[in-house]
Amino acid sequence: MSQMRLNPLNGRWVTIVAERAKRPSDFADRDHSIEDESGENCPFCPGHEESTPAALETTEADGTWSMRVVPNLYPAFVGDEVFAVHNLGPVHVMAEASGIHEVLVFTPEHDRGLDQLDDQHAAEMMDVLKRRFADHAATPQVRYTQAIVNHGREAGASVAHPHGQLLGLPFVPGEILDEERAFARFAGGCLLCTTIEAEIAADERVVFVNDDVLVLCPYWSGAPYELLIIPRQHEPHLQDASDASLDAVGIALRDAIGHLNQALGDVAFNIGFHTAPHKHTGQYHWHIHVWPNLVTQAGFERGTGVMINIVPPEQAANDLRATHAPA
Repeated sequence: MSQMRLNPLNGRWVTIVAERAKRPSDFADRDHSIEDESGENCPFCPGHEESTPAALETTEADGTWSMRVVPNLYPAFVGDEVFAVHNLGPVHVMAEASGIHEVLVFTPEHDRGLDQLDDQHAAEMMDVLKRRFADHAATPQVRYTQAIVNHGREAGASVAHPHGQLLGLPFVPGEILDEERAFARFAGGCLLCTTIEAEIAADERVVFVNDDVLVLCPYWSGAPYELLIIPRQHEPHLQDASDASLDAVGIALRDAIGHLNQALGDVAFNIGFHTAPHKHTGQYHWHIHVWPNLVTQAGFERGTGVMINIVPPEQAANDLRATHAPA
């Protein structure tokens, strides 16, 4: 059983999951490639469906599956226990890591990355996420759902086949609580709606923009070529966004990764979907973070939480705008 332990120095939960150390690729040396680069024995490729648990959801195209959602074989969060905190002495606090952990295989093609999806497929991926978020929101023990994509071993991917993950958590992560506090502090309405207006007016950090989505290198970028994708339709929860808005965001996400690949090559990256907690009714505006893995956090960053970015976001946006990726 997974277990959460509270760090009393910062008030944030750490999840202890010994079972995930059994994954074949964990603790490989730095030069070790991602498991099964060829796809010959890939558990996510068509024909190998028996390698995963039964699909929770499948979408089809031309008589074959185009996307599958399956339970994670090595879940970090699993079980339907109600969230309960246990004090184990004067400083040790734990809770069971109940929840949901799923894998979204968003393409059947082993070598076709997110940036290569066509418009319909990119939009459909967001439709699947909307349904999964709504399903998680209806699950009593899940308070927050984190959707992620890890691309490349340096970014934490253990299987080369393009895929994402959805984690239904029994608590609201500290990062989201910090964002909620930022929205609550902002006196000018919605923080991100105002950001959209300010960045379009400044036109220094915008990579591309249309009627539905803004993609920019944020003013406060903590890493080179960091991207922020903001839907222009204001909604706190991803699952409440209109289909048209979600479709546009899916296409914009694909194009944003295309710009990165054109400018930097096939770099490792992490994508994080940030949405309001499921029972949240306060101010929030859902959005997507993209973090290319171009530098390593060193002692200063880890010790202080203060990031050092060697590429100003204005330069990064200019470099990305200069590519020939679709937008």
